Amino acid sequence: MRVFRFIIVVGTLMLAGPVAADEMRMLRFPDVSSDRVAFVYAGDIYVTARSGGRAIKLTDHEGLELFPKFSPDGQRV
Repeated sequence: MRVFRFIIVVGTLMLAGPVAADEMRMLRFPDVSSDRVAFVYAGDIYVTARSGGRAIKLTDHEGLELFPKFSPDGQRV
């Protein structure tokens, strides 16, 4: 069930707006908490609700951020 919800969230994010084929980048390294999903897109970390919706960009600088993980209590990435 958890994987199915994640697939729904990722599908929602991908369909949120039209993107040219040369601008598409893979959503990678997801981590799921009780109510949020953290993932890497284009080298930056994003967080969104498990139920879908707008993703919030957490990082925005040069370099790659990889493997976001939620703290055990789910409050921090």
